[in-house]
Amino acid sequence: MAFLLVLLAIFIGIAAGIVTGLTPGVHINLVSVLVVALAPALLEHFPLLGLACFIISMSVTHTFLDTIPSIFLGAPDDATALGVLPGHRYLLRGWGLMAVKLSVIGSLVAVVLSVAFFPLFVLVIGLTYPFFQAVMGWLLLAIILYMVLRDRLRWWAALVFLLSGALGLIVLNIPGLKNPLFPLLSGLFGVATLLFSLNETNKIPVQAVSPEVKVKTRVAAKALFAGQISGFLTAMLPGVGPSMAAVLSLQVFKDLGDHGYMLLQGSINTVNFILSLAALLVLDKARNGSIIAVQQLLTGITLAHILVFLAATVLAAGFALVLTLWFARIFCRLVSLVNYRALVLGIILFIVVLTPFLSGWIGLLILATSTAVGLIPAAVKTARVHAMGCLLLPVTGYFLR
Repeated sequence: MAFLLVLLAIFIGIAAGIVTGLTPGVHINLVSVLVVALAPALLEHFPLLGLACFIISMSVTHTFLDTIPSIFLGAPDDATALGVLPGHRYLLRGWGLMAVKLSVIGSLVAVVLSVAFFPLFVLVIGLTYPFFQAVMGWLLLAIILYMVLRDRLRWWAALVFLLSGALGLIVLNIPGLKNPLFPLLSGLFGVATLLFSLNETNKIPVQAVSPEVKVKTRVAAKALFAGQISGFLTAMLPGVGPSMAAVLSLQVFKDLGDHGYMLLQGSINTVNFILSLAALLVLDKARNGSIIAVQQLLTGITLAHILVFLAATVLAAGFALVLTLWFARIFCRLVSLVNYRALVLGIILFIVVLTPFLSGWIGLLILATSTAVGLIPAAVKTARVHAMGCLLLPVTGYFLR
């Protein structure tokens, strides 16, 4: 009976992951907190292990489906922020479904590789954690300097990095501000991209519903390997999220192209979540909101718990793959029927209306400021990745303090 209840909880978690993945602003952390708060009542129907597996399956499903609003709506979260611009390019070429396919391929391969090499990651995390803790601040500083200096427009790159970094320091230190990343990243990467695209595009072309995806083996292997390394960093180090890990990877693994980048973007978030289970087992440290919730539900997490979580991960990933492609085809059919300018303005209005609900009225000021900063890279033709200073600068300061 307990097994059936755990299995039921996994499927309910998959359903919840569909909602969080497709709905901008509804984050898995919010649902996870609600599950912990309602645990006394939920325990009348499900065992604690079932509630934990609900969170696991929801989180894994979310990492597959959250690519859809990023590509089709330009509404990023902290895991997909850098994917907005490449994803938008695919959409405007009629290849929105191709972008989703690349992303879910990255996610699915990430699940297979991360589970297969899980014992190795457990060993490596245990051996290397002290070293990374000691040098991470200086490593991040070196990467920041390299990013800026290698840009053709290095002064503009430095300006964008410093402006976004200063904005990040301010926003992330506002007392009592809820969901600070929503207006911050939505402005820098979502609204700014959408506003700029209004000057370049009048309509969304008909989307190819069954596009053939061809990726060079070398590019795919490099992107997927980079995803594993990036996920390892996010699992090891507090404050280093998926988008920031993508920034770090792009400085080492070059010439990925848009195809390789979408594979990388899809894999990082999934690897991050799975390897956070390894960090939980070895270090007893939670690296994201979902794992914190699991840690609060289950005390003394053992290898047996982790094995159950990995099984739930694989099951959820299989269903999430099918669901993501199904929803993406629906979006493909609908998005080309809508007037592009009206769609973009509607999405911007949706983000503006949602902001005060998630972050209060000060969120609107943050959204407006971050949008202004986010328009600079597009206007001067420098890399938008420098706007990740909003997270890189605060995290580097955290490690160097």
